[in-house]
Amino acid sequence: MAHKKGGGSSRNGRDSNPQMLGVKIYGGQVVTAGAILVRQRGTKIAPGTGVGLGRDDTLFALVPGQVKYERVGKDGRRVTVVQQGTNAEQN
Repeated sequence: MAHKKGGGSSRNGRDSNPQMLGVKIYGGQVVTAGAILVRQRGTKIAPGTGVGLGRDDTLFALVPGQVKYERVGKDGRRVTVVQQGTNAEQN
């Protein structure tokens, strides 16, 4: 007979590091070239004009300007960067 019960080990105690995903710059904000706009897995939001796509599907600004999010089709989304001082922002 054991004097004390055997101490069972818990099967918990693990946790993965956060991924820090999501939108980093919102619509209407002004950015510089190279600024990260969205961190994502897969292309939930597609890159538009003035936006680059990184190897891990991160969207970043290629040119300085104002960020604009728009709907594409039924359930798609796209982000563009409109350069300041151009007539493209007057629809």
